[in-house]
Amino acid sequence: MPARDNDRQDTDRQDNDRRDEDPKAEDPKNMVNSVVRAGQLLDAFDSGKPVLGLTELCAATGLNKTTTHRLLSTLVRMGWLTRTSGGDYKVGMKLFSLGSVALADFSLRDEARPSLLSLAEQFGDTAYLMIPGDSGAVVIDRYEGESPLSVKHIGIGTVLPYHAAAGPMTMLAHLPDVRERWLAEPLKEFTRHTVRDRATLESQLDEIREEGYTVSDEDYLNGVGAVAAPVFGRTGTLEATVSLGGPAGHFRGSRLVSIISAVREAAATVSARLGSPDEAA
Repeated sequence: MPARDNDRQDTDRQDNDRRDEDPKAEDPKNMVNSVVRAGQLLDAFDSGKPVLGLTELCAATGLNKTTTHRLLSTLVRMGWLTRTSGGDYKVGMKLFSLGSVALADFSLRDEARPSLLSLAEQFGDTAYLMIPGDSGAVVIDRYEGESPLSVKHIGIGTVLPYHAAAGPMTMLAHLPDVRERWLAEPLKEFTRHTVRDRATLESQLDEIREEGYTVSDEDYLNGVGAVAAPVFGRTGTLEATVSLGGPAGHFRGSRLVSIISAVREAAATVSARLGSPDEAA
């Protein structure tokens, strides 16, 4: 066998060994080189070097000027970078905004984690942290207690409709813009308990806003109940919801009273951690 073929086989075996050792290792064949190079350009910027010229970026990445200039023009067009009056490059507000979203989510999860864990441990059900999204409430964290109901399709990253389930309904009650937009469209029925009549739903939302919590009783999933309360940020607007969900039978009778109290207390604690003026008072 030619030496070149032997070398290629050795390289392939080494790549396979690396992937076996690290299941998360990315197959180079699945990577887009232009995206990788654009990422290298963005990585060149930091607090010590907030503004860089074409020559500096070429030196930092090892890319030639033609490729670098083409990638930079694309990044500027996308809003990730901007040009200075002197023709150099700096990070654009679009990247700043994206980074701010990431930081906000990480901070929120960190601040909410103790309260979620406490709820899950106290009642044995599943505690959820959700934030508003364009298409519904987004689950960004969850913790299971000792005897949770297995709801496999409600995990981190799941988007729930605003007009069903405790967390989403809480958001709909406290976010006027979302409420107006969502109720202007036909509402999907998920179970026979899903409220689709706008007048009835408006009344429920007003009650939720006044009472400070939401009880869901099989309106999104059959056999599933939940309780949610709002989390407010520094400006006093809703930032997220804390909820507890599990078998519908767990969310009725005297146990429901205890859950409502605990969920409201947990949400208030997270709100205070986020600097809510109402909770800090």
